Amino acid sequence: MYNFKNMGNTPGIQQKEGLAMKVFEKSICLAMILAVLFSFTGFAAQCEDIPEHVLRLHVLANSDSQEDQTLKLQVRDRILQESAGMLDGVRNKEEAEQRIRETLLALQRAAEDEIEQRGYTYPVTVELEQTYFPTREYEQVTLPAGTYEALRVCIGAAEGHNWWCVIFPPMCLPAAEEPQELADVLDAQQLQIVEGQNRYVIKFKALEYYEQIKAWLAGL
Repeated sequence: MYNFKNMGNTPGIQQKEGLAMKVFEKSICLAMILAVLFSFTGFAAQCEDIPEHVLRLHVLANSDSQEDQTLKLQVRDRILQESAGMLDGVRNKEEAEQRIRETLLALQRAAEDEIEQRGYTYPVTVELEQTYFPTREYEQVTLPAGTYEALRVCIGAAEGHNWWCVIFPPMCLPAAEEPQELADVLDAQQLQIVEGQNRYVIKFKALEYYEQIKAWLAGL
C-alpha cells in the first residue's frame, strides 16, 4: 500500500531549495560588493595621483584666539603679496617646487617681518614639506584626502585653525601672465573628480578612511 504522506515537497527538498536561495542571495551581495570595490579602486588610484600635480599653501595660526587668527590672515596676505608672479612661466609641479625652494628664505624673512610689525614675538617657519590633508573644498574645487607637497607657514605653536589654498596651479597667487589651471595639469577623469562637487561625497569620505589606514599600516 502506497504512503501518500511523503508525496509532494518533502522537508529535504525544501531545505535544499532554501540553501540554494541563500547561496544565490549571497552571490548577488558579493557581486555588488566587488563592483563597488573595483569602482572605488579606480577612484582611489585617480585621487592618489592628483597630489603629484598640485602644490598647496598651508598657514597655521599660533592658536584659535581672535588675535592669533587675525595675525594668521595678515601673514597669509604678506606671503601672497611676496609670492606675486613667483610661478609665472612654470609648467609643472617640479618647476614650481624648485622656484619656491629658491625663494624660501625671502618668504621666511617676510613672515618674520610681518609678525614683528604686528607687535608679536612668535617664531615662524616657512618650509616646503609633505603634509596630509583631509578632503577640502576650495571655491568650486574639492581636493581629495591625501599627502600633498605644501608650502607650510607655522606661526608660534601652530596649534590654531589653519588656512590653505592651491599655489600650483596658482589659484590664489597674483600672476603677471596667464597662469596654469587645473585643466592644464590634471587628466579628464581627475578634473571630473575635483570639479564633481557633491557627486563623490561618499567616495571622498571612504578615501579619507583608506588613506588613514594606509598611514597607520606604514607606521607599524
